Amino acid sequence: MSLTLSTDTARSSLQATSEQISVVSRNIARVHDADATRKIATLVSGPGVGVSVPRIDRTSDQLLFNTYLTANSASQAQTSITSALGQLQSTVDDTDQEHSPAALIAKLSATLQTYSGNPQNPAVAASVVSAAKNVSNALNSASATVTQVRQQADADIATSVANINDLLSQFENLNNQVIRGSSNGRDVTDVLDARDAVLKQLSTEVGIRTVSRANGDMAIYTDSGVTLFDRAPRAVTFEQTQNLAAGAPGGAVYADGVPIAGTSHILEIQSGKLAGLMSVRDDIAVTYQSQLDEMARGLINAFAETDQSATPTLPAATGLFTYSGGPAIPASAMAGLASSIKINASVDPGQGGNAELIRDGGISGASYKYNSANAPAFTDRIQSLISSLNTGQTFDASTQLPASSSVMDYAKNSVSWLEALRQSATAEADYRSTVAQRATTSLSQATGVNLDEEMTNLLDLERTFQASSRLINTVNEMLSTLIQSLS
Repeated sequence: MSLTLSTDTARSSLQATSEQISVVSRNIARVHDADATRKIATLVSGPGVGVSVPRIDRTSDQLLFNTYLTANSASQAQTSITSALGQLQSTVDDTDQEHSPAALIAKLSATLQTYSGNPQNPAVAASVVSAAKNVSNALNSASATVTQVRQQADADIATSVANINDLLSQFENLNNQVIRGSSNGRDVTDVLDARDAVLKQLSTEVGIRTVSRANGDMAIYTDSGVTLFDRAPRAVTFEQTQNLAAGAPGGAVYADGVPIAGTSHILEIQSGKLAGLMSVRDDIAVTYQSQLDEMARGLINAFAETDQSATPTLPAATGLFTYSGGPAIPASAMAGLASSIKINASVDPGQGGNAELIRDGGISGASYKYNSANAPAFTDRIQSLISSLNTGQTFDASTQLPASSSVMDYAKNSVSWLEALRQSATAEADYRSTVAQRATTSLSQATGVNLDEEMTNLLDLERTFQASSRLINTVNEMLSTLIQSLS
């Protein structure tokens, strides 16, 4: 090998090693970046003599990456559901605190029992009204909480849709950079990392799958197959509902004009925060609201008064409990009834009423009076009310609770339903979170930067650099000796 050839070889080695050191330095600088992948300077021989770095690659594992996207979407959906159920759980509170409608109805029954033993005492009658007011207030409060949860979910859906559109716009910019860079042979590894980071954020909002194409191009679809990005982002639209009435459906989300959430459709998304929020707004909260409404209807029915005339002609009317549509008795399920149930003013001392009408009847008028003799020890009506709380009624079957039960049992079943759903959702959320964490760890181990490995590579490259430098020094010394001998 000639001295000139040796010099060229050593010089190419120095240049290639310098580029390799630069790549390793980039890796070390981003060692704590969860979105960074390990970059590798590809070393090739020739053409001619020496070595060169024609391109820089990155470690990637598409299968693991797709697994992460799927696991992350599923985890985010379940997290949204669990968070909402935690808010709904506040309506029943700790069972030991006895603040749930079921516990308060039981207290009302116990107060009626006490009143039955002392019917001539107006103070005990007032305590029945107080207990009944606690029940109606609990139903009002629970209904307000459900409405708040639905409104918050609707607002969060709007935020999620805005995030999706913003992320798709970012993805378009990065995808175009990848295509141009790949076509021109430029290093696009950092851009690919940034594009993957956008996909990770997008999977938080909605379940996605990707399809890779020539020159690094990529298309994005929802987990149900609707196009989100193909050469250009597709519009994702949603119209927020300012005032969600009880039981009323909220707006749907559309992608490229196709409904993907908020309405029954074959292409409805299955995962991501958006799917979880939709489940909360249109399914879980609506069902629980229906249960509260049916509790309110059951109470109104249990305490309703009937015409006590010798020849009854008047329809049943509201008694201790009434609502905005009283004195008519609601014949069937009525959306939002729990928000309007209240104590009849004619029996509430705080509103100038007479609490002893609970014993005597006539809350809705003289024709409904049970104690016609005005006997202070009259207990028939009180006993009838106690029995009514434990007598079977027919409830709406769509509430996912037994359609036939007493109002007390129905309220207890509602508490059990909510708690069982919350526990199930929490367990599922923990499982999905564990799967997502493992997917993150596996992806990081396969494609991330390991500081120890990079420092070892840096030491090896330093030795290579020193060896090439020594070769150049040796050639220089040989040339100097040759020139001196010739002169």
